[in-house]
Amino acid sequence: MTDLDDLHTRLVERLDTTDTIRAAFAGHPRHHFIPDLIWPDVQGLPLPRRRNPQRWAECVYSDGFVVTQANDGGSGLVNTPSSSSSAPQVMADMIEAASVSPGMRVLEIGTGTGWNAAILDSLVGPTGSVTSLEIDPDVAARARRVLAGTRVDVVHGTQPPPGSVFDAVIATCAVRRLPLAWLVCLDGGSTLVVPWAPYPEGGPTPIAALRKTGQASATGPVVRDAAFMRDRTQRQGGPSFPGVGQAAETTARFPLGSDDLIGRDLLTRLMLACPGIHVAVGGRPWKDGRARLVAVGDARSWAWIWPDASVTGGGGTTALKTFTAAYAALDEADWPPLDAFTVDVDAQRGVCVVRSGAGSWEHRA
Repeated sequence: MTDLDDLHTRLVERLDTTDTIRAAFAGHPRHHFIPDLIWPDVQGLPLPRRRNPQRWAECVYSDGFVVTQANDGGSGLVNTPSSSSSAPQVMADMIEAASVSPGMRVLEIGTGTGWNAAILDSLVGPTGSVTSLEIDPDVAARARRVLAGTRVDVVHGTQPPPGSVFDAVIATCAVRRLPLAWLVCLDGGSTLVVPWAPYPEGGPTPIAALRKTGQASATGPVVRDAAFMRDRTQRQGGPSFPGVGQAAETTARFPLGSDDLIGRDLLTRLMLACPGIHVAVGGRPWKDGRARLVAVGDARSWAWIWPDASVTGGGGTTALKTFTAAYAALDEADWPPLDAFTVDVDAQRGVCVVRSGAGSWEHRA
């Protein structure tokens, strides 16, 4: 029989974080929060815990995220994640970026399983508070049950309670346009930690730690890379992979192949330097097998970069030209690290300006 408590102890030991945050994780075993039904695969049936408790435990105590709902609770040919338990190291990094401490009033956007909220509750203690918003009524109801022994207030909805003020906001879903309500409820000078991406679906969603500088403005560094599902209120539908279902019309070359772009962790920095460009990674048949490719697209054109640095595309070449120019600028600046990028947000206008030693780029939602 699998010793789940021992697996949790080892998970906590693997975290690269402060002793205080590690202790908060230690007090809340992950398996107490993960439902018995999970979706470990992109396609196929979900995994009930009773059918294969060993595999369930392996999924729960991996270092990755665990999908706990797909397709908004419905069904489909593909198990599109709609609720999950975030990767533990990502959780720890976001909590640290928000500087959560005793007595703070914290707003969490996206309750999910309730695990993150329980850890936040331990960190703020009896003199603080944790309010957690959850858009899905079934997910919110389950979270209330598992959090019954904590002080967390689970609110079904998308807006902070009227008149509420918080010392930190942590979003567990990615946004394209920062909701103004998230800034309005934040106390002056406090921090909002949020995954951000300038396109509606797919691709990297780097996490920024934004300090409020005005009623509709905030600024701060990118603290790490991530891949979060989108805020349901900002879904736009349509293909999440540029060029899917379209015939190639053009060929070209790129300075690096897809495996190098992915393996050297360059894609997120390229995305930040490419306003109006959608960046995604996928698999396609190639030569005698399958290969990872990098796809880029804009409103008119798309391009696929293959492992050998060859490029196929269609609809013109504007997306590839923008992506190539960003690569040249970042390469000339010797590829500033991700935490050297900052984001300035104007939530009223829906504008995010990204800056680094390689330049500045204005993204409009």
